[in-house]
Amino acid sequence: MESSNESNRELTLLEHVENNPDVNQSTLATQLGVAVGTVNWHLKRLIAKGYVKVQRAERKKLRYIITPEGIALRARLTVDYIERSFDLYRKTRLRVKEHLDAIGAAGINRVRVTGEGDVADICKLSCLEQGFVIVQDADAPALEIKGFKVLLNMGGRE
Repeated sequence: MESSNESNRELTLLEHVENNPDVNQSTLATQLGVAVGTVNWHLKRLIAKGYVKVQRAERKKLRYIITPEGIALRARLTVDYIERSFDLYRKTRLRVKEHLDAIGAAGINRVRVTGEGDVADICKLSCLEQGFVIVQDADAPALEIKGFKVLLNMGGRE
């Protein structure tokens, strides 16, 4: 079973190759933020499975072409990515609502959100929808973002 990181990397790789068949592995590595060897490994796998084919464009230059099977794979990977994203969104909102219920039960309607990124944005949106005021006050209960987890810190009120 492929990890979601591998699936995301292959999806991104297929998208880049589709957009620019003349791209080289070094440029792909830079765009993906990985080593050239990682790009090479993924490309070899995609080629071996028939998702990408290689044509020699010039003496030392290669052209990568996505096959119809590769286009179908990209579509499946895109759907999987969207499903995982919505699952993360739903689970995060449910967890935040549980935490906000606990804060509300303590008679508090203000909360801090610590952390950055998409999960923090989901938390902030959920807080506003539930009628909570987002503050920076260190004494307020906090929703702490740790990767994809949302932890509640009541600040000694637990």
